[in-house]
Amino acid sequence: MKKTDLEKNKALKIVGRMNAAVPPGRVPGAAAAPDRREQRKLDQAAGLVSFPVKLRQPLIDALRARADADGVPVNELVNTLLADALKA
Repeated sequence: MKKTDLEKNKALKIVGRMNAAVPPGRVPGAAAAPDRREQRKLDQAAGLVSFPVKLRQPLIDALRARADADGVPVNELVNTLLADALKA
């Protein structure tokens, strides 16, 4: 084998070890987030239903800004705003 092939193999081993390592920001032993199937079951138990809607970008930006200002998730904000609008 050539020296370049040996170096390439060493680099591939290093990359493989890096990919197998724990991603940054995750603490070993901490509770993992539920996968999609579990999250769907949790949402169904809470009475949540997926309802995709297409909105214009300025409205989405305003919703995200208001949700950040209020400190609530966008889903809860939209739910509250729609409920208030339908009551009127």
